[in-house]
Amino acid sequence: MTGFDWPVLLRAGLRGLGLRPAEFWALTPVELRLMLGAETGAGPMGRDRLDELIAAFPDGSNGERR
Repeated sequence: MTGFDWPVLLRAGLRGLGLRPAEFWALTPVELRLMLGAETGAGPMGRDRLDELIAAFPDGSNGERR
């Protein structure tokens, strides 16, 4: 999966699962996939993947996200 189809996911969450918008946006993508019945197949995150995410999404200089 290269991206998220937000309109489809939002519709599935709000209409299909009956979530309120705040409940939908509070979910992680993995939680939403599980609620929709999809198996993630993902195990625990390893250090290599964590390092990749840190490099891709660095914190700002004062610790705030950009």
